Amino acid sequence: MTRRHLLRTLGSASAVLAAGCASSATDPSATSSSSTGTNGTSTSGTATTSGACVVSPSETGGPYPDRTGMIGNSAFDRRDIREGKSGLPLTLVLTLVNVSSACSPVANASVEIWQCDADGHYSEYSQAGFDGTGQTFLRGVQTIDAGGQVTFTTIYPGWYAGRATHIHVEVFVSGRSVKTTQIAFPESVTAAVYRSGVYAAKGQNTTSNASDNVFSDGVSNELASLAGDTVNGYTAALTVGV
Repeated sequence: MTRRHLLRTLGSASAVLAAGCASSATDPSATSSSSTGTNGTSTSGTATTSGACVVSPSETGGPYPDRTGMIGNSAFDRRDIREGKSGLPLTLVLTLVNVSSACSPVANASVEIWQCDADGHYSEYSQAGFDGTGQTFLRGVQTIDAGGQVTFTTIYPGWYAGRATHIHVEVFVSGRSVKTTQIAFPESVTAAVYRSGVYAAKGQNTTSNASDNVFSDGVSNELASLAGDTVNGYTAALTVGV
C-alpha cells in the first residue's frame, strides 16, 4: 500500500468513527428514549407525564363523604377550605375534562373536595379521639371556570391508619354526581412534608400507594403533579377526566 493510499483509508475510517460518536448517548443533541405505559402514560427516565385523554378511575367516597349538602349551598362555594386548620399550604388546581368530547371543559360542572387535617381527622364525623360533628373544615365546592378549572386553597393532607395520603374528589354536572375519585401524592414529597412542622409529631405514613386498598392497582391517572417545598408550601395539579 502506497503512503497516499494509506492516508486516504485512515481518513475514511476516522469519518465513520466521528459519525458514530455524534449519535452517542453523551451527545447533548441526542434524543432520549421514551416508552408508553398503560393508559397512554409516556415515561422517559424518571419523569412520568400523562399525555392521554382518559377517564379518571372511580373510587370510593367513604368513609367520610359530605353529609351536610354542600352542593347548591352557597356557604360552601369557596376557594379557601382551611377554616383555620394548621398545616403546610397547598394550592390544588384541578382541570375537569370531557373525555368523549376531545377533553373539552365539562359544561355546568362543579367539583367538591374533602380531606383529613394534619392529624388525620375529618370534619362532620366522630372518630376515635376526635369529634368533628358539626364542623366543616377542609371541605368545599366550586363551579369550574371557562377553562374547566377550579383552584382550592387547603393544606397538605395528613394521614390515618390503613390509607395512603389522599384527597377525595366528586364531580357534579347540573347537580348530579358523575364521578367520584381520589388524588394520590408522590411519596417522596409526602415523606418530606411529614418530617416538618405540625406533621412531624405524628411521623411517617405507614401505608404506601402500592399497599393502599384504593391505589394498589396504580396511580398513573390519579397522581398529582407537585411543585414547591416544605417551607413555602406546594401547588398540586391534576386533570380529572369524566
